Amino acid sequence: MKKYILGLAVACLTTSLFAQGTVLFNTHNTSFGISMRVYAPEPGSETIAKYGNTATQIPAGTQTYGGALLAGSDWTAQLWAAAGANAAESSLAAALPTTTFRTGSAAGIVNPTTATLTGVPLDAPVATVQLRVFPATFATWEAAEAAWLADATGTVWIGKSQLLNLEAIGGNLNTPPLMAGMESFSLVANIIPEPSTFALLGLGALGMFLFRRK
Repeated sequence: MKKYILGLAVACLTTSLFAQGTVLFNTHNTSFGISMRVYAPEPGSETIAKYGNTATQIPAGTQTYGGALLAGSDWTAQLWAAAGANAAESSLAAALPTTTFRTGSAAGIVNPTTATLTGVPLDAPVATVQLRVFPATFATWEAAEAAWLADATGTVWIGKSQLLNLEAIGGNLNTPPLMAGMESFSLVANIIPEPSTFALLGLGALGMFLFRRK
């Protein structure tokens, strides 16, 4: 009997050591102070990410967006997180499950789910989280980012929110918190100039150098 109780205690301890905290992955709940959306790249400035809420979002901001709101299952939204406040972005780990976006008047808002944060203990006092978005044609953020870095045409779009500290992570004592404080952002393209463009830039620089010499 004692061996059984001891084994049960060890099993419970092992489970608790590997258990991970949770967050309510929802970007729109006005009652709890969150209403943000995710946008396609800014027309004419596709390589520049924009951040911040508009005047009609919560908390209200002053940002404006020209890109369309993301909608449907063509896009994957995923939380990344690390234990502690103000963790480095490089230390964040992917949370599961991922989700997609709502449509119609709710475009730009993710379909709510409860995300389990890899490496963040149950009931952690605080965690650093980030929302990352990439095309659903890629299985992972890493694959999408690699394609984005190699893209020469600007057809691969990815994006990520600013880092956010969330307190009282879900577990045995805490209910999963909402992502209050997370704000809107736009995706970006990574357009790599073709070799001919580099050559033209080089000739232009050489011309300016010779002109100065004269």
